[in-house]
Amino acid sequence: MKNSYLVLVLLFASLSVPKAAIAHDIAASPEPMTLEELTKAFNWSLDDVEITTQEVADNLYVLFGVGGNIAVSVGGDGVLIVDDQFPQLMPKIKKAIAGIGGKEINFAVTTHWHFDHAEGNLTLGPEGTWLVAQENSREMMKQDRLINLVLAAYEQKAYPESAWPDMTFKDRMSFHLNGQQIDLMHFGPAHTTGDAAIFFKGSNAVHMGDVFNNSGYPFIDAGNGGQINGMISFCQQVLEEINADTIVIPGHGEVTDYPTMQAYVSMLSTVRDRVKKMIDEGATLDEVIAAKPTAEFDENYGNSRMFIDRVYHSLAHTH
Repeated sequence: MKNSYLVLVLLFASLSVPKAAIAHDIAASPEPMTLEELTKAFNWSLDDVEITTQEVADNLYVLFGVGGNIAVSVGGDGVLIVDDQFPQLMPKIKKAIAGIGGKEINFAVTTHWHFDHAEGNLTLGPEGTWLVAQENSREMMKQDRLINLVLAAYEQKAYPESAWPDMTFKDRMSFHLNGQQIDLMHFGPAHTTGDAAIFFKGSNAVHMGDVFNNSGYPFIDAGNGGQINGMISFCQQVLEEINADTIVIPGHGEVTDYPTMQAYVSMLSTVRDRVKKMIDEGATLDEVIAAKPTAEFDENYGNSRMFIDRVYHSLAHTH
């Protein structure tokens, strides 16, 4: 599967960007792209993509396509999915679910409101699937929201009421489905203000959404309330809920494990501390970027331009 975040960052890092656009107005946003333009920037093809399936535990699968990873619980009680990508992919997603023994999609939980994780609601809601999300994500889906990706931007339009979540929660809710308890937990603002971690207790697995990105540096939606401090805290609280044998499903990238997530949290904390120290000393964003606060992590996580910008923005506006 293509490293979508890395593809986007590398593509735009090659462009010439005026210094002032970064150093002197960190709140500024580029002109919004259309979804077609953005998917091209991500190197995503909604027409040609193949949905692949990985079994991670009995009756628990992960589907990979375009956008966020989809977890699928299949059993006698029906089908519950976590995240739903795009309406254009729904026929392929349903075919993949049928291939692992599922029928109609009974419940669709979204880890957060971003288009590449929740746009499938536009199809599933009108079809009668019960839609579930943290309460802040539902509010975001009801509004036009600009997502500032630093060197690209996308205006996600408000969803029609038929695509709004039917069920919401504030901090925690549980399903008892397909022979196991499935807990949905929210630990405050992180990647967005409405993130949910989904714990499949019987399978000892957790879906992290984009609070944990295993395909490169994460994106912090600082323009819509996302916070680097919150992202670290969210991950730390998830680590307290799981154990060394837990299967960790990231929002993007390969299914992984507890130690990989620990290393990710360590990276976030190290970079946060370095950027905060420079902000305290009066550094501009340009100066922070030039100091290379992510240097030893770049080989593993890739280009850090977008990440440093959003960390700086998050800390500068909550400091």
